[in-house]
Amino acid sequence: MKKIIIAALLLLSTSAAFGQRKIDSKFGKGLYNVIAADSSWSMKFGVRFQSLFIGSWNVNDTTGIGNGDSQFLIRRARLKFGGFAFDPRLQYKIELGLSNRDLGKASERTNFAPKMILDAVLKWNFYKNFTLWAGQTKLPGNRERVVSSANLQLVDRSLVNSVFNIDRDMGFQLHHKAKIGKQFQVKSALAFSQGEGRNIVQQNLGGYEYTGRVEIYPFGSFASKGDYKGGDLKREKKPKLALGVTYDYHDRAVKDRANQGSYMSYDTNDDGDIDGYFEITTSTIFVDMMFKYKGFSFMGEFANRTAPSETVQQSIVNDDASVTTRTMRVGNGINLQAGYLFKNNWELAGRYTQIDPETVTGRASQKQYTLGLSKYFVGHALKVQTDLSYLQTDNSPDSGLMYRLQMDIHF
Repeated sequence: MKKIIIAALLLLSTSAAFGQRKIDSKFGKGLYNVIAADSSWSMKFGVRFQSLFIGSWNVNDTTGIGNGDSQFLIRRARLKFGGFAFDPRLQYKIELGLSNRDLGKASERTNFAPKMILDAVLKWNFYKNFTLWAGQTKLPGNRERVVSSANLQLVDRSLVNSVFNIDRDMGFQLHHKAKIGKQFQVKSALAFSQGEGRNIVQQNLGGYEYTGRVEIYPFGSFASKGDYKGGDLKREKKPKLALGVTYDYHDRAVKDRANQGSYMSYDTNDDGDIDGYFEITTSTIFVDMMFKYKGFSFMGEFANRTAPSETVQQSIVNDDASVTTRTMRVGNGINLQAGYLFKNNWELAGRYTQIDPETVTGRASQKQYTLGLSKYFVGHALKVQTDLSYLQTDNSPDSGLMYRLQMDIHF
């Protein structure tokens, strides 16, 4: 990581060494946009980070609001590189995470190294509207996950996303887009991936993951790719609608949220070494939409993950007669959020989220209500967001209250 940071600082200092000259760029569009003299390659470099405050309190039906906890943290800090190589039809993207939350948990599957690489992908437009992706990047899953964390309408993503999303993985994707008539558009994607998430360096466990997605745009494309940005910052002059469906089949998943979550491992003789992994085949469906018109926006998502009932929960008897049990996170989730952007670039937004796990998981249903307020100074590139969330858990006298305040900046 030190080498990456040093390289970025050298890049910035090199710019200073050539004087305080102006560059052809705008705030939020990247620090550099360099094209080789022979037009054989290009590179754009950018940085972004989010500073976050979180306060949380337990709320009891009889005693009221209890003692709270709070923390300050750098939620995300990232370096981004992109451009083309050899031919404008061959695009590349690299995104590196620097904050502790970006790096995630190291394990033997990552050679105990932090998971610094978020995206490292080539995109080859090899024929007309067909583009082949190769490398590590987001799978074509639920809309909320594919929306960049820099472009969210509220401080962070919903509980539905945290439980059901299929996130990033390594493999291949084939993307296609078509236009029917004057404005009707169809976009589709197929993905074949390893199935264990990002930065895995050891041989594959279980089976592979197969993902397909179709989107339709009845009224044409959104302004500035607004179908994957929170809020209607461009104030669409005509109604714009995107409808999407994703199906994901994960053959013999070894993590408790398909390709995310914790490994379902077991150690039968309690010697500290993993003896094996439970394998559970899952199917996940996402149905989502985005609508925008004159400052109003609405995004809705439904998620459903299933597995054969006899395999959802698996156990093994250890040498000492104890039992190790692992359970796949199956069930349904729904997320609905809407907002209105006023002409002074203040936005008021609300979100309703519900998680309904299957009974076999032993988890209770949850409902969360969120009210948010955002001020956009330079669109999503410079903004301040705050929200208040109330979480209810079935069959529990306790609820949760959470307040968040976040500043977001990216160049």
